[in-house]
Amino acid sequence: MDLLQGLNKQQIEAVQHMEGPCLVMAGAGSGKTKVLTTRIANLIQQGVKSSNILAITFTNKAAGEMKERVYNMIGDTYSFIGTFHSFGLKIIREHYDFLGLNRNFTIIDADDSLTVIKKILKNNNIDPKKFSPYAIRNRISFIKNEMLSQKELDTLFNTEFDKMCVSIYNTYQRVLHESSSLDFDDLLVLPVKLLEEHDDILDYYQDKYQYILVDEYQDTNPVQYRFTKLLASQYRNLFVVGDMNQSIYAFRQADYKNIMNFEKDYPECVSIKLEENYRSTNNILNAANSVIKNNKNRKDLKLWSSNGDGEKVNYIRCYDERDEAHKVAEKIKELNKEGTDLSEMAVLYRTNGQSRVFEEEMMTSSIPYKIIGSIYFYQRKEIKDLIAYLRLIYNQDDNISLRRIINVPKRGIGDTSIDKLENESNISHISMYKALSSNKELAFKDLIEDLINDSKNMNITDLIDSILDKTGMRKEYEEEKSLEADIRLENLEEFKSISASYEESSDTIDLGYFLEQISLISDMNQNHEDDNGVTLMTIHSAKGLEFNTVFLVGMEEGIFPHSNSFDEEDGIEEERRLCYVGITRAKARLFLTNAKRRMLYGQENSNPPSRFIEEIDDKYLERIDTIKDDILFTNKIDKSKMYIEGSNEDINKGDTIEHDTLGLGVVIFVDGGLINVAFKTGVKTLMKNHKSIKKI
Repeated sequence: MDLLQGLNKQQIEAVQHMEGPCLVMAGAGSGKTKVLTTRIANLIQQGVKSSNILAITFTNKAAGEMKERVYNMIGDTYSFIGTFHSFGLKIIREHYDFLGLNRNFTIIDADDSLTVIKKILKNNNIDPKKFSPYAIRNRISFIKNEMLSQKELDTLFNTEFDKMCVSIYNTYQRVLHESSSLDFDDLLVLPVKLLEEHDDILDYYQDKYQYILVDEYQDTNPVQYRFTKLLASQYRNLFVVGDMNQSIYAFRQADYKNIMNFEKDYPECVSIKLEENYRSTNNILNAANSVIKNNKNRKDLKLWSSNGDGEKVNYIRCYDERDEAHKVAEKIKELNKEGTDLSEMAVLYRTNGQSRVFEEEMMTSSIPYKIIGSIYFYQRKEIKDLIAYLRLIYNQDDNISLRRIINVPKRGIGDTSIDKLENESNISHISMYKALSSNKELAFKDLIEDLINDSKNMNITDLIDSILDKTGMRKEYEEEKSLEADIRLENLEEFKSISASYEESSDTIDLGYFLEQISLISDMNQNHEDDNGVTLMTIHSAKGLEFNTVFLVGMEEGIFPHSNSFDEEDGIEEERRLCYVGITRAKARLFLTNAKRRMLYGQENSNPPSRFIEEIDDKYLERIDTIKDDILFTNKIDKSKMYIEGSNEDINKGDTIEHDTLGLGVVIFVDGGLINVAFKTGVKTLMKNHKSIKKI
């Protein structure tokens, strides 16, 4: 098979690179997955053992696609192709004893972590309203991903909240250790700790994986960066692919500086740019280029396409959020009538809060749709309860799972009894399961023992049926006779489809491995209203996807860019990268929309158009006249009516201003031409030179 067929010059150079570090700057739609998979196939054809190749990506979906492509090219499946977390788990499984873990350790998810934190707060009489459990969980995740030592924590964490977080972090770690459990961050932190503390183990993995490929390198966080650098430090055959301009996960500790500094980390590296886009038309790409060029922190990458110029980007300004949703729906129906499939159209928004009005409009307009990123299958209560039973059956030291389901369905074991049980286990230094002793608690223990025996004699699907019957979960929902209970029952039945699929595709039926696979599912699942409908999703969720037609909605200051970015270092630049990602999802048509006024989170705001619209060169933009208004436009926004150029330049933080409709307010933040003003009705983001403002 000619692996190089259909590749361009730069792609061929990347595929044929053999020894030493290589940085591939791959623009949106430039065929990076094709380059990665073809390079793996080429390495094997050139004599590299497939077992010496490690390919890391960020989602199970991407890993699955890469595996399939490599197999289709050369029929080889022996390279490790997976996520950082799945590779970390592999190392932990192979060396769990070095980490002081039991063989049957379990992995808890983010909600379980939150449950542990809430329990610690309660035990220490800490008010969760004063110290948010969610904020504490994020802080603990930060501590782990930065791999901060106790000395660093004592030195750097000085505020009351930080000191509280450190105390809770230490207790949280003890609880996990006693439960023989790990959280998701541990799947990265523990392998790095293992490699740094045991030279022989590090040597083993360096020799085993002499060729390392990393996808989406711009999204690596500090611990992933450290992990990769350790593995590649001996042979230095590190091949990374990414796009600085698509780094949009700073809130997950992703650090774009990792890709910016790659050439400093590896001075001998070969750098290759993939700038030919195979997805979009040139008007769309030029719009993306004209926005991203305003970022100071970027790698020069100018996308172009042989797909022709195509239609201009359409900009539609609307009266309010309902008018915006209605106009989008009308345009969708028009394009569908002209031949564009609904499944080829997407409405992308900055925050989930914007989705409701579009969902309502889709229903009103009888347009089939699906929402990506809503509460997904594995986060449903009944599914988490069932998984907790499976975890406890597998690992009786799992106090977290035991706490969740000891009274599910209700069996008369209340919080007081559970607290007493926990105290007894702490005093006796045994698991809560071993401490079960009273009548009701012993009945629960007998139930679990019975299910443990079932697990030895049944496949997982039959075990699930046994759990549903013997625990009373099925009976409880059947007797409730409500629509919600029926849905929960259907979800529990659907879970058996997952176990049956696992049993069908796996060589060995192992409960522990099945639980691992569930824990590693990090891709957001879909809440399917209609698989063939229009897609509604956040721009973050859309990364890696493409659609014939894209509507980027809510393009207003304070919404996109989000108001939170005004106060953060590099915040606007991250928002601009997010805009770049949104624009480059479109193949043939792109619509930008916003509203004169908008009701969101219970508040009505009047927001100026997003700066990102004004950054797009006019020759790529078609401004559509939709309503007559003194601040709107016919062919172009009439800035002379909306702003008074050069006015209010002396407005500074602390000044008092008067707004025509909002009244008096105090300026609390100034960012160039934007000001955040505290009015009686709340904080608003305004343009400094807007005609409705005057300094007092």
